[in-house]
This record gives sequence, C-alpha cells and structure tokens, in this order.
Amino acid sequence: MTLRLGDIAPDFTQDSTEGPISLHKWAGSSWVLLFSHPADFTPVCTTELGLTAKLKDEFAKRNVKALAVSVDTLASHKGWIGDIEETQNVRLNFPILADADRKVSGLYDMIHPNSLANLTVRTVFVIDPDRKIRLTLTYPASTGRNFHEILRVIDSLQLTDEHKVATPANWQDGDEVVIVPSLTDEAEIQRRFPKGYRALRPYLRLTPQPNK
Repeated sequence: MTLRLGDIAPDFTQDSTEGPISLHKWAGSSWVLLFSHPADFTPVCTTELGLTAKLKDEFAKRNVKALAVSVDTLASHKGWIGDIEETQNVRLNFPILADADRKVSGLYDMIHPNSLANLTVRTVFVIDPDRKIRLTLTYPASTGRNFHEILRVIDSLQLTDEHKVATPANWQDGDEVVIVPSLTDEAEIQRRFPKGYRALRPYLRLTPQPNK
C-alpha cells in the first residue's frame, strides 16, 4: 500500500509493550511519530529507541506521542527493553508494537524486500491530530535516524499550520521564515507580520518567525 502526504493514516489494533493499541483512539488529539526498526537486540535500533526515550520531554512539548514497531514478538520486545535501558541509561517511556503478523508493516509498507527480505526498514511517519500523514522518511537498516531532524520538521509543520509561512533550507526554530507567495495583500501581510519583512524577490520574502 502506497501512503502519501495528506492521506489518512490507516487505523489498526495491535498488541504492544503497553497493551493493545488502536492507533486512532490511542492518538487522541496528539501528533504521532510512528517509526519501525528492523529487529530487536540490534545495535543501531538500541541507540534509536534510547534516544527517543531521552527526547520524551521534547516530543511532549510538541504534543507528540512516539510509537515504535518491528516484526518481533512481544516477549522479544520485553526482553530487549532491559538492554535498551541499561546501555542507554534511560527508562523506555513509549510503546513498541509487536507486529509478528506483519499487519502494521503491511498497512504502512515498511517491508522493502529488495533491502531486507522479511524485516522492516527504518520507516518514519509523522501523523497529525486529524490523522493525516504529514511526513514520511525511509532510512536503510545501516543508518540510524536523526531524531533532531524529525523534531525540526515537526516544528516546521506546526508553525506553518498556524501561520502563512514556509521554512527555508536548514531552518531552525527561531530563524527567519518565508512568507508564502500566495499571500499578496499588503494590509494582511502587515497585520500578520508586524515585525516587517525583507523582499529579496517578489516571491522570496523573509520575515522573523511570527511566534517568537
């Protein structure tokens, strides 16, 4: 199944390390970070889940719930959690789906047979409170994800949902942003962006981040 930006994230019910989870109900009014890892007891995944746990407060500030998934069993997940907590010096504070029947992996096209025959690659979905898919990323099994980049994109999504702006290359929270080209009424521009703006071209107008 090919999922694209703007699609409604498929709902499912699957067991997890924190009990059965029905995605849409569990998400509630939060954003969701749904991300797969190839297998339990693997080194890169151990660091990724440990970092996600350490970033819990950062995700919480953005109203984001983290949800991991792999095709290993619940018993395997529970055994692995001890290794994650000991080696990464953190308490795991989000659920891991046990997708042994490949239900979630199939719905979200997380298994790429030409890369890994039976295991999930490092897939990332960011889902908004309206259940829409807002970000997709796919990493190879050999490369750990940059979770600070995931947070940066969530910051951009939430900012641009609220204001008529886009974020330029390498933008970080607090940097200048771009006024969207579709906004042309000067009175509205002045109302929305009282700090003013710099017009490098008629279509390229930079303004201080409006929520700072």
